[in-house]
Amino acid sequence: MADNRREIKKLRIRGAVHKIGFRVWCEREALALGLKGWVRNRLDGSVEALVAGEPGAVASMVERCRKGPPLAKIEAVEVEAASALDLGYRRPGENFSLLATE
Repeated sequence: MADNRREIKKLRIRGAVHKIGFRVWCEREALALGLKGWVRNRLDGSVEALVAGEPGAVASMVERCRKGPPLAKIEAVEVEAASALDLGYRRPGENFSLLATE
């Protein structure tokens, strides 16, 4: 039975987001909201994250990413719909994974 209350979004966060602990911050925030997903640095200097869960929690995570951790300087957050297949990038047994740079 499908969970109609689950939303999955892919985020691309641009700005000063590398080498400041953004991925660890993102993991901590997502887990605190009960979300599943993953986060990784991108070679273009952005951070990409996938978050899945209750729509209100997903919306809260998007807003948190618009502010970021204290050392971040967020220029833009792009949000697009994603699919359950995208959750497959997580490491086995983890609700939220820090992935290698791609």
